[in-house]
Amino acid sequence: MTLAAGPATTVAASLDTGDTAWLLAATALVLLMTPGLALFYGGMVRTKSVLNMLMMSFVSIALVTVVWLAVGYSLVFGDDHADSGVGALIGGLEHAGMAGLGPDSVQGTVPTLLFATFQLTFAIITAALVSGAVADRTKFGAWLVFVPLWALLVYVPVAHWVWGPGGWILEDLGALDFAGGLPVEIVSGASGLALCLVLGPRLGFKKDAMRPHNLPMVMLGAGLLWFGWFGFNAGSALGANGLAAAAFLNTLAAGCTGLLGWLFVEQRRDGHPTTLGSASGAVAGLVAITPSCGSVSLLGALVVGLAAGAVCSYAVGWKFRFDYDDSLDVVGVHLVGGVIGTLLIGVFATETMTGGAEGLLYGGGFGQLGRQLVAVLAVGAYAFSMTYGVARLIDRVVGLRADEEHEQTGLDLTVHAETAYDHGVLGHGAPVSSSVSSTVQKARPQG
Repeated sequence: MTLAAGPATTVAASLDTGDTAWLLAATALVLLMTPGLALFYGGMVRTKSVLNMLMMSFVSIALVTVVWLAVGYSLVFGDDHADSGVGALIGGLEHAGMAGLGPDSVQGTVPTLLFATFQLTFAIITAALVSGAVADRTKFGAWLVFVPLWALLVYVPVAHWVWGPGGWILEDLGALDFAGGLPVEIVSGASGLALCLVLGPRLGFKKDAMRPHNLPMVMLGAGLLWFGWFGFNAGSALGANGLAAAAFLNTLAAGCTGLLGWLFVEQRRDGHPTTLGSASGAVAGLVAITPSCGSVSLLGALVVGLAAGAVCSYAVGWKFRFDYDDSLDVVGVHLVGGVIGTLLIGVFATETMTGGAEGLLYGGGFGQLGRQLVAVLAVGAYAFSMTYGVARLIDRVVGLRADEEHEQTGLDLTVHAETAYDHGVLGHGAPVSSSVSSTVQKARPQG
C-alpha cells in the first residue's frame, strides 16, 4: 500500500465509486488466492494427505477472519500510541470488534470496511502459505491453535510496522514495500522455516520419493494464484488509477520472466523443463514483484522476475543440503523470492513510480538498498524467532506433530475420515491398524 492508513473519516464526499468498485473486485481476487493456494499445495502432496492440505488453507480463512475482526485490524491500522512505550510497534484497540467503522466511514477514497476486508485477505493467505512448509505431518488440532496465535503475534505487528500509521519500517526507516514482500512473503517464509525445524522432517525425507500426485491440480492452482495476484498487487494502489495499471503490468511481466527463468535453469541443469517448474517459476516471479510492483519500471519488473525464477529454482534444493524439510518449498520460493524482490527495490526503484525514492541504478546511491536490507533482516529475524517460540509452546502443550501411525497412513483418513480418491490411497507407508481400518470402513461409500 502506498501510504500509511490514517484515521478513518466520515466525509461521504471523499468516496470515489470507481476506486470502490475496483477495490471490491481486488478483494474478491485476493480471497480467491487462498482456494487457489489450496489446490496448488493439494496437488503437490501425496494422495494420502490431499484433503488435509486443502483443509489447512480453508480453515485459515475462518480463523484469521475472526482474529482480524476482533482485534487484528485495529492493532495494524489503529493509531500508534507512542506515549505507551510501544510507539511504532503496534496500533491501538480503538477499532476492536470494528468499533467506529460504520458504512459511512471512509479510508482515503474507499469505504473503511472495504479497506479492512481487503487487508484481511492478505492476512488470510499469509497464514495459509505457512502450511506448505509442514505438509503431511502436522496435527490439525494444533494448527487450529497455531494460526490465531501466530496471526496476532507475528503477522499483525509486522503489518503495522510496514503499513500502519506510525509503523517504524514505513515512517522511520523509509523502506518501501508496495504490496507485501515483508509482511506476507518474508514473514510466511521465515515462519515456515521455524515451524518445519520444530516439527522435524517427514518420515522418509531424503529416502522416499515424495512427488506431487496431481500436476494438473498444481497448474490450476498456480493459474488461480496468478489471476488473484492482479488484485493483490494492483489493488494495493487502493484506487482505479495509473499506479494500479503499472502494478498490474509489472505483475504480469514478472510472472512471465519468473517462469522462463526457472525453466531455463531446469533445462540446463536437468535437461527437462517441467510443468511443476513452470508453475513454481511463475509463483517465484509473482512473489518477488509483490513488494516492488509499485516502485520499479517495466524493465525492472522483468529483471526482478527473471532473477527470482532463476535463484529460487536453486533455493528449493537447499533443504536437502541443510537438512530441513520444507515440504512444499515455502522457504525456497516465498522467503527467497520475497528477499530478492524487496532488496531489488533498492536497485531498480524509479522516481516516476515512487514519487521520490530512487534505486542504485537510477542515481539514488546505496541508501535505499541499505534501508531495504535492514527491513528484510529485522522482519525475517522477528518472524522466525517469534514463530519458533509459538511453535515450541504449542508443541509442549498439545503437540504439533501428528502420530507416526497417522502420518504413515495419511492424514485424510486418520484425521478427516475421508479420501480424495476412491483408489490408491492406502498404498503408502506402514500396514493399517485396526483403528484406522475402522475409520476407512466408515469413510467408504456404502452400496
